[in-house]
Amino acid sequence: MRNHSAITAFTMLGFTNDSQLQILIFIYLFITYMLSVLGNLIIISLILVDSHLKTAMYFFLQNFSLLEILMTTACVPRYLHILLTGDRAITVKACFSQLFFVILFAATEFFLLVVMSYDRYVAICKPLYYMIITHDRICRILILCCWVFGLLIILPPLGLSLHLEFCDSVIDHFYCDASPILKNSCSDTWFIEQLVIVGAVLTFVMNLVCIVLSYILIIKTILRLPSAQQRNKAFSTCFSHIIVVSMTYGSCIFIYIKPSAKDEVAINKIISLFPTSVAPLLNPFIYTLRNKQVKQSFNDILKRLAFLSKK
Repeated sequence: MRNHSAITAFTMLGFTNDSQLQILIFIYLFITYMLSVLGNLIIISLILVDSHLKTAMYFFLQNFSLLEILMTTACVPRYLHILLTGDRAITVKACFSQLFFVILFAATEFFLLVVMSYDRYVAICKPLYYMIITHDRICRILILCCWVFGLLIILPPLGLSLHLEFCDSVIDHFYCDASPILKNSCSDTWFIEQLVIVGAVLTFVMNLVCIVLSYILIIKTILRLPSAQQRNKAFSTCFSHIIVVSMTYGSCIFIYIKPSAKDEVAINKIISLFPTSVAPLLNPFIYTLRNKQVKQSFNDILKRLAFLSKK
């Protein structure tokens, strides 16, 4: 019988052992990570310095950009270190820490997407009450609730998982995810798995229902608007959020709809790149390309910098 207590570290397999592919993966992840952080920092900075971007919508967007930075930072730099050094070992404590932050940021992001859809609902369906309902204090409370709900989702299963014994040490992923960690355990993980499922359903399904209901009401209101110009303007304010929601939920659906057990791990790893690497890169472009105020703010900042550089 193996000595379970001897396992103090896991071995993270990542994507491949092929050295040439590892170089390509490193270049891709490094570039997308740097651009993701830069793009989201630009969004955060613009909203901080521009007085025209002080509404609730941009406050929530600022927090969403922060979560995108945190999410990609929780996953990508560790794997870049593995690719750079070849050291695939990660301590059990470090692995659980990474798992905690990844799920916390992901769950909080899901709840924030609901808040952002509610903001669009109020702006379009209750425009006269928008400034009252989306007061600064209420917005801060909503953000705090997103973080609290995220913590409530992760803490129960994580707390129980800390007492597990392990008889295998291989993490077949590029970051510490719940499924490969539980597969390494010799202990009975049935109850933990049920908690994970309940948490996933509460986070995924209930939030999606809230978002769909919000947009049903939004669409009904928009269709009642008298002019095509008003309808187009109202739709344009929701377009970016709809794309982000579609990408976020779409990647999760693909992860859980598996073609076969044999392909499950490989497909999960590839699709997991989307919320951890691709989405944080695309979201700043999605929100800026469709938003005249953000584009105007960005152009104004560039003009100021150009003017100062000429002095």
